[in-house]
Amino acid sequence: MAIKFEEVIRSLISDEAPVTKAMVRRLSNLGAAEEQALIKVWGSIPVARRHQVLREIAELSEDEFDTDFRAVTHLALTDIHDDLREAAIEASWTDESVEMLNRLLPMATVDSSPTVRAAAVSALGRFILQAELGKFSPMQARQAERVALKLYNNRNEDIRVRCRALEAIANSSRAEVVGMIEESYHDGDARLRAAAIYAMGKTCDERWARFVLQELNSDDPAIRFEAIRAAGELGLEEAVPQIGKLVIDADRQTLEMAIWSLGEISSGESRRILEHLFKYAEEIEDESLLEQIEDALANASLFDL
Repeated sequence: MAIKFEEVIRSLISDEAPVTKAMVRRLSNLGAAEEQALIKVWGSIPVARRHQVLREIAELSEDEFDTDFRAVTHLALTDIHDDLREAAIEASWTDESVEMLNRLLPMATVDSSPTVRAAAVSALGRFILQAELGKFSPMQARQAERVALKLYNNRNEDIRVRCRALEAIANSSRAEVVGMIEESYHDGDARLRAAAIYAMGKTCDERWARFVLQELNSDDPAIRFEAIRAAGELGLEEAVPQIGKLVIDADRQTLEMAIWSLGEISSGESRRILEHLFKYAEEIEDESLLEQIEDALANASLFDL
């Protein structure tokens, strides 16, 4: 039996019961009256619980395709707390509507928080990509491209924003992207260099293969991480031996990225490494890791069909 909307609101405000998926699920597909009621009480919900709602929305949106949390996420995009606006952008990752694009455009350029601007321009990247794939209006996507270019080219802009702008515009086939990646790769700031490597993968252009292979040996963990990701995006079989070495004693985030990348590369050697990792995950009884490896192996098998 579904929880009543009024009960969810009372529970969220009271801070007595934990925020559950069932409670958050009831915030999906709200009617007009419910949406107005949520707007009135949003500021009364403790900040930590607002955060939890947005985290749960991000997870539910991944598995339950009949949910629509736009009433919540769009409201959270206007929150007075910077970190909540940023979390709202992350929770809206499935929203590829023109309305969402129009909300992100000003957030990327005029929001007072650099981290929010960075998150917003990063999210614009998915609209640029969808336009390249013929699934979104090219005219609308050009607005996102112009914003990303403007932010990247503004040397006075926060470096985090410039990095995310480069990553976003890398989804475009615009000719100037190559020069932007080269410029950032050779920049003295390691953050821009890492963003350039990420962008190399997004272009799916084999011209970057030698740079990615080189950076798998970088002393900088962030750059190695992005090189692993880019190797997967580019399907670089030559990268598999080095990725296989990097998974030894890797931190969790790097291990998970390596698993994904090996599944994307899908060579005989990459599958053997994944099968070895699968046995390891079984030994330590890590269900989450097992699921990720299974997904990678399943993805690898698609290339054999």
